[in-house]
Amino acid sequence: MEDYGRFLAFLASSLLVGFVSVILSLVWVFHYREGLSWDGGPAEFNWHPVLIITGFVFVQGIAIIVYRLPWTWKCSKLLMKFIHAGLNTTAMILAIVSMVAVFDFHNAKNIPNMYSLHSWIGLAAVIFYSLQLFLGFAVFLLPFAPVRLRAALMPIHVYSGLTIFATVIATALMGITEKLIFALKNPAYSESPPEATLVNCLGLLLVIFGSLILWMASRPHWKRPPAENAKILSPIGATPEGTEAESTMTNSSNADKSDLRSNTEAARKQNIKFDEAGQRSTM
Repeated sequence: MEDYGRFLAFLASSLLVGFVSVILSLVWVFHYREGLSWDGGPAEFNWHPVLIITGFVFVQGIAIIVYRLPWTWKCSKLLMKFIHAGLNTTAMILAIVSMVAVFDFHNAKNIPNMYSLHSWIGLAAVIFYSLQLFLGFAVFLLPFAPVRLRAALMPIHVYSGLTIFATVIATALMGITEKLIFALKNPAYSESPPEATLVNCLGLLLVIFGSLILWMASRPHWKRPPAENAKILSPIGATPEGTEAESTMTNSSNADKSDLRSNTEAARKQNIKFDEAGQRSTM
């Protein structure tokens, strides 16, 4: 891997920042709010920020970069697909539970639902994330989708995944700010009490975590190498470039050799393209 040391630094930083963000969310709800419970009260609402930050931000971020971990490149690609899908499924479950907690709390307190921009964008993110997960299972995990279909959908899959992740970060920032404005009365949010400072720091950490994940996911030289998968996808009877089959054709004409090399090169590029489309994914 190119810039292996830099990759490890980014990876360690993202894991540290993400883990500290989860810890700060727990400190917030246990030290400054009412803790966690499932009784229709404020403590039930507190599941919302904790599960969003833990699942929809931290776990989803790890799912995005799991293919980039170089020590997994020798693992079965199918195994890595299941790990990628499992992490995203976990994030989806936690996000859904967090939304149930909000609706349950609002209904118990007769608070209107779905009136703020935060709730609109948040629900849209959950819906699109569900569609992303379903299409990922159907097209890239199950073996039924044609390779050309995977090739066509892969750019959309990658772009939509990163867009949803960035949207989740932005929605989380809107949510924690909205919560502070509603909850802090004496002293008010504008007076910067300790709780406001803590949650503002939490918001900064979320931005840093999202930036680190997006940077790692967008570096092409940190992608999983396609060479081994290209060998697996080679058509039966095709002659890989540089093999003995080409070198032993000493009695063939120069035109035959040129045709063989051209066909081999075209097949190799096609296999690598199919591998990148059908196998590699950042999300």
